[in-house]
Amino acid sequence: MFRTATDTDIPALVALVESAYRGDSSRRGWTTEADLLHGQRTDPEGVAEVLAKPDSRMLVALRGDVLAGCCQLERRPEGVAYFGMFAVDPERQGGGLGRRVLAEAERIAAAEWGSGEMHMTVIKQRADLIAWYVRRGYAQTGRMSPFPYGDDRFGRPQVDDLEFELLVKTLPKP
Repeated sequence: MFRTATDTDIPALVALVESAYRGDSSRRGWTTEADLLHGQRTDPEGVAEVLAKPDSRMLVALRGDVLAGCCQLERRPEGVAYFGMFAVDPERQGGGLGRRVLAEAERIAAAEWGSGEMHMTVIKQRADLIAWYVRRGYAQTGRMSPFPYGDDRFGRPQVDDLEFELLVKTLPKP
């Protein structure tokens, strides 16, 4: 089941995102960034900011009454939607929940917002994750943007060459 997150979900969303990407808990899944970054991936203020933006929403996936997955969707100009803050509970990774969250995000962007493209950025060192997105129709663009070194809100880098690559997918017309 999917729904849009509310302010009461903020603590659970922060815990989910952190567990999927940082620290030892993230090593139970395959999306860990623990060898690339230490520290936080997000914080309550960052999630609250996403929830407060008028052209943004956090989509949550529930298994029963447990928050098992999430993503940020942001409507941008010129028919583009942005996909970010994607997380699946490490204990549930590999079972298809991530594919379903991504598909629902694409459906919302196309059907509700009329978006023709979905954009996302992925750390270039995450070849396994980039390959997962490519298998789902995303194209690598070779367009890079810098990692925000020195801003601990995004983690403490353990390597000195982090960059984000823009991935793009054309969405079907509803």
